[in-house]
Amino acid sequence: MDNPFKKILHSEELPEVLKEKVLNDVAMIKLSIDMADLFVVKYPNTIADLLGGGTPKKESEEENNQN
Repeated sequence: MDNPFKKILHSEELPEVLKEKVLNDVAMIKLSIDMADLFVVKYPNTIADLLGGGTPKKESEEENNQN
């Protein structure tokens, strides 16, 4: 089986439509990752901070150990 990448000419450029499509796909993937990060990591941390009084556990534990 021949390697199809060897058939590509080095001087040949891709059409602008194909470049735009690839860049749009990459942008959509990046947006999906950012949205997943927002709802899976940042949103639960925010809710936990709000319900926990807004102070991280490490700081309150250190204050208790000092007293």
